Amino acid sequence: MFTGIVSAVGRVESVSPNGGSGTREGGRVLRIRAPYRGLKKGESVAVNGACLTVEKLAKGGFTVHAVQTTLGRTLIGEWRTGQAVNLERALRAGDRLGGHFVEGHVDGVGTVEQVAESGDALLVDIRVPREVEETTVLHGAITVDGVSLTVNALPSPGVVQVSLVPFTREHTTLGRIAVGDRVHIEADVLGKYVRQLCRSAQ
Repeated sequence: MFTGIVSAVGRVESVSPNGGSGTREGGRVLRIRAPYRGLKKGESVAVNGACLTVEKLAKGGFTVHAVQTTLGRTLIGEWRTGQAVNLERALRAGDRLGGHFVEGHVDGVGTVEQVAESGDALLVDIRVPREVEETTVLHGAITVDGVSLTVNALPSPGVVQVSLVPFTREHTTLGRIAVGDRVHIEADVLGKYVRQLCRSAQ
């Protein structure tokens, strides 16, 4: 479990294939540079919002393995050396919950349709998958590339607008977001449960 409060921006140092068995394609092994101390094998780290398990430790970073199912739901299969990524270590009992409850389970990929300055904020319109649209409400929570954000507006069907404050722009990868960029989206877990309950009651 995470909060969507990014604690560091890391960088992909290497990407290599992990062979599957038989004719099945394998996943990807990624080495991530990060400033974390005390990281342990088996620990969960959200990398651009995708919960991945630390397999190996290295000086100044760690290695994770993204399996084929993860590649099918995320953009990780497209990542290359040098890619900047938002990082967050798992929530500990007793920590401050500065964002919202984030599972690290990417629901799909969104596409940035518009970016506009509005005073000291940056308004970003993102077209999201239908399952995200169904669970998103005005002023509710949404996760974009691992960053907990508030839904600022719902400008049109299938589009969610978020507002990026200066701190978020300076301390996450979203400060460089542009029209056409694709991003990881995770809907609010509370909305998912409400949707399922409503469907079950029908």
